[in-house]
Amino acid sequence: MINTRFVLPQQAAAIPVRKKSSTLEVCLIRRKGSTNWGIPKGSVDPGDTHEETALKEAWEEAGISGRLIGVSLGTYEYDKWDMTLEVVVYLMEVLEQHPTWQEVGFRERRWMSFGEAATLLATHPARVFLDRAKRLSSDSIG
Repeated sequence: MINTRFVLPQQAAAIPVRKKSSTLEVCLIRRKGSTNWGIPKGSVDPGDTHEETALKEAWEEAGISGRLIGVSLGTYEYDKWDMTLEVVVYLMEVLEQHPTWQEVGFRERRWMSFGEAATLLATHPARVFLDRAKRLSSDSIG
């Protein structure tokens, strides 16, 4: 039997981008001491939208705020907590960066080129969205 039930993604994420001088940069995060880089993401709380969640997670996990650009870049799935979670990914233009934030004690952020981000995310499911994020950023971020 085919499952026709529609399920919204349970998590939302942001690919944070800024223009520094004339260069576009991406912000990646990781737990301090880890070698695995990723993008800010988290579970969608009841009553919150996916867009609100992506912005909230960028603030909580990386200390950055801004605006989402366009519709979602797409979704990916990964396994956690003995289940498969679906994540919707958005492009975020970063307008502010704060020196301290909620998870600064155990997370670090790093700004880098799209090329370096692609290398560090080589095995991360969000890697496939970087090219589209770069194209949209070039057109939308002044």
